[in-house]
Amino acid sequence: GALYEPPREGGDPEVRFVDIGCGFGGMTIKLGELFPLKRTLGMEIREKVSNYVKEKVKGLRTEHPGEYGNVSCIRTNSMKYLPQYFRKGQLEKLLFLFPDPHFKEKNHRRRIVTLPLLTEYAYLLREGGAIYTITDVEELGQWMRDAMEKHPMFVEFTEEEYRTDPVVPHLVETSEEGQKVKRNEGKTFMAVFKRTGAAHLASEGAHAAAAAPAP
Repeated sequence: GALYEPPREGGDPEVRFVDIGCGFGGMTIKLGELFPLKRTLGMEIREKVSNYVKEKVKGLRTEHPGEYGNVSCIRTNSMKYLPQYFRKGQLEKLLFLFPDPHFKEKNHRRRIVTLPLLTEYAYLLREGGAIYTITDVEELGQWMRDAMEKHPMFVEFTEEEYRTDPVVPHLVETSEEGQKVKRNEGKTFMAVFKRTGAAHLASEGAHAAAAAPAP
């Protein structure tokens, strides 16, 4: 069946927010609540987990008729296939909450935030769109921040933007991972960067597949 219910009046028919590695869907669902006129898509590689989110959304739609029709989840490997789902400049927010740290150095290239992948993300994000990252692994937090600082198409949120952004306050406690860290009184390392219009090289690095139709 369709991923989404028809948008409510004034609603945007395209996906604008993507929660990568959405886990049990806490943040995906929260975005749906915060932005009822925007569509959010959770992407999760584990079949059981993505099925859980789909069922959860179905249940919420039944309990709250007319709501949560703007939230959905698919099972996919976003690292490989993300550009096949969206067109250039379609997205407004990309979220990477508590991603796999891939601790071993030889596996660092498999991390979800790297310079080559940031070029892909820059292609899919509209100017001013944002990437949200948070982790409880300090070394990974620094790695993601370093990559975004080095990339010519991203600039960090200002203090004012961190303070006023509606998503930032929810980055820790909405995901199951984040709740666990909070319970254990662990530290988290957050970095939010926005897509600038400074460079126009992103299109060269992105896959030709980016022209594929959006879901």
